[in-house]
Amino acid sequence: MKGLELSRRFYEECGRPILEEQFSHLLPYLAVGLAGSGSECLGYDDDLSRDHDFEPAFCIFLPDESIVDRKSAFALERAYAKLPKEFLGVRRNKMSAVGGDRHGVIRMSEFFEARTGSSDGKLSLGQWFSLPEQALLEAVSGEVFFDRYGEFTKIRERLSYFPEDIRLKKLAGNLLLMGQAGQYNYGRCIRRGETAAAQLAMYEFVKSAMNAAYLLEKRYMPYYKWSFRGLREFSEKGERLAGMLEFLISSDNCEDTAEKKSEIIEAVCKMITDELQGQQLTNCAAAEMERQAYVVNDRITDGQIRNLHILSAV
Repeated sequence: MKGLELSRRFYEECGRPILEEQFSHLLPYLAVGLAGSGSECLGYDDDLSRDHDFEPAFCIFLPDESIVDRKSAFALERAYAKLPKEFLGVRRNKMSAVGGDRHGVIRMSEFFEARTGSSDGKLSLGQWFSLPEQALLEAVSGEVFFDRYGEFTKIRERLSYFPEDIRLKKLAGNLLLMGQAGQYNYGRCIRRGETAAAQLAMYEFVKSAMNAAYLLEKRYMPYYKWSFRGLREFSEKGERLAGMLEFLISSDNCEDTAEKKSEIIEAVCKMITDELQGQQLTNCAAAEMERQAYVVNDRITDGQIRNLHILSAV
């Protein structure tokens, strides 16, 4: 059973009855769900994931103390701590009465501030540029089972994805890096016999191409160990792109392989360019990613963001 399903069933069968019976006066102000860090919040958990932090558990998200005071929060913490220690054959982890950092009773403001630096999901330009995507993904991952108050869901919607001009700035920067690392520096390193440097250039190309693919899909990119899995979920094209990128970083740089890799680099760039054209982000047919980067940057409507250095968001 996946962690999200286990969490939902644990809430419905064990948590919800207690909340309705003992805390009906607080229900209008609570949100309940499973969100934050952990592969189970992405639906990526498997047998290997159960070696740490896997348990029947959920989160009770509270508004600030002016609405739900400390005394009420403490009562909720005690009730959560008394929930069954085992559910559907899975034991709960030992933790403090408040449920630890990932589960239990959590202030909404603390949950979002820990991940984004903002308690209400209103981010500055600098925050949108600098926050790791995996942190933003944690803020909106998982599932909300109950939210009559609506504030938790409202903040998640505010953080659901980059504003369009931010997306375009990040996309432009990654396209430029694709061109520099893959279409330019990789071949120069190979011709100089610098195979290690060539592989570093290839890592940069693959990382930037993957970032570009997620930006075009309008999805936050997860922690690196899940990035290929997420890419394969996009579509048939995503599966194909993941296969090409995997070959680029897992193969050597001998003469024959290097030639094949250069061909794959151009195929990847063609796939990205086709998607740019499909989204009407470019009318340029050039194969050079550097040229495409500046075309995308010119589409940014906010003059302040458009005029920043093209790599300012990557």
